[in-house]
Amino acid sequence: MKVFLTGLALAIAATGLYSQAKQADMPAATKIQKSKVEQDRECIKNLCGLYSVSFNFAETFSPDTAYKFHKRYTEHGIEYVFAAEETPGKIVLQHLLIVNDSIIIKHWRQDWVYENKAIYTYVKDNEWKQSALTAEQAKGTWTQKVYQVDDSPRYESYGSWVHVDGKHYWEGVNDAPLPRREYTQRDDYNVLRRHSRMEMTGDGWMLNQDNEKIVRGNGPDKLLCWEKGIERFTKSNSNAAPALKWWEKQKQYWSDVRKTWEEIYSKTPDLKLEARVNDKRLYETLFDLGDKLTAKSYNSAAANEEIKKAIAPYIKRV
Repeated sequence: MKVFLTGLALAIAATGLYSQAKQADMPAATKIQKSKVEQDRECIKNLCGLYSVSFNFAETFSPDTAYKFHKRYTEHGIEYVFAAEETPGKIVLQHLLIVNDSIIIKHWRQDWVYENKAIYTYVKDNEWKQSALTAEQAKGTWTQKVYQVDDSPRYESYGSWVHVDGKHYWEGVNDAPLPRREYTQRDDYNVLRRHSRMEMTGDGWMLNQDNEKIVRGNGPDKLLCWEKGIERFTKSNSNAAPALKWWEKQKQYWSDVRKTWEEIYSKTPDLKLEARVNDKRLYETLFDLGDKLTAKSYNSAAANEEIKKAIAPYIKRV
């Protein structure tokens, strides 16, 4: 019996030494399991990169049997996505469109904020109202705040990143204004309710959408139709140098634009924007101003005053 126990003890000790040896051979990432928030942040940062992007949208169902479905929308492009700002609780991702390897267009921006409690909710017709989440609602969630190309608000929603069975995804629901592909072509609805799922793929990531096109007036909402949308971001070998060069010249200007908007949001819980001022949309005004201010030596103090003056006429407090 003593011999058996001694042999068992030696076996256990040997197993422990073997386990320690195997642990020492493991990469650091596998030795200590990542926390949930670390996994979340890793997924958000993995949205960055140079991508070939495909946009595909099709109307799928309408409660009105007489409704005539609009033509499907398909587009392709090259986008460079990078972190413009990063803190433990916030990651700002900027998208840049690269056209013909030389023309750079500032595209949409997405801010990810951890356990955020203040949400800008879209109402209709360029109007947003701020709503509050409880600490319980916000616990463990990330708010995705999406902005127009001029850094004005677009839509916000919150949800938890899910990491299960090798899948990594985030889901959120929100009301939003019409996208450019729609408002330039039609005016038969005024709110897009977006049911979004962002999921990491082996070669990039995908934004999967089930959208409700809603007519919103003073009475109950009316559903015009449903739409399926798939935006696929696939890693690309295109040349990112033009985008990097353009951003290096423009980045301080757009940082100042973001700061100006943050001041506006803090003072304006309910916000309504004019669609045009002097027959120009806000993005046209800010794009032109950015080109002018960055054509020479950039001065933040002077630029901030011009940015505020440029945005002010578009704001209608409600």
